[in-house]
Amino acid sequence: MQPESLSKAIQLSVAPVFLLAGIGALMNVLYGRLVRIVDTAKQLRATREVTGSMDERTRRIYRQRMQLTMRAIALLTATTLLISAVVAAMFLSVVFQLNLTAVVVPLFISAMVLLMLASLCFLREVQLAAKLLQNLI
Repeated sequence: MQPESLSKAIQLSVAPVFLLAGIGALMNVLYGRLVRIVDTAKQLRATREVTGSMDERTRRIYRQRMQLTMRAIALLTATTLLISAVVAAMFLSVVFQLNLTAVVVPLFISAMVLLMLASLCFLREVQLAAKLLQNLI
């Protein structure tokens, strides 16, 4: 293998690696939101046990928020796996001088679709949180 090939492989893999870093940051945000949802739900449950009442609508919204956040995290995890496969395929393509375009393109498109779906789940969760807050104010 030529040193130029290794350098080219590394150059090609830089952009997807930055994308992985951004996805990692988004996963961190989602994890923080999930922790807050769970903590608040526990507080509501404790309050319900003391007062004997809890709005069923509020419980449903917290359940939906948790499900959406978990779904977004699962989709982002799948996205990271696909992007990692893209980086590996690009690296192998350069190192072994193979044309893996037919592999890389569908993997990358699939990763972007999963990223969009995760973003939509995140948006919906934020909308539910805002709706819940508006009801409290």
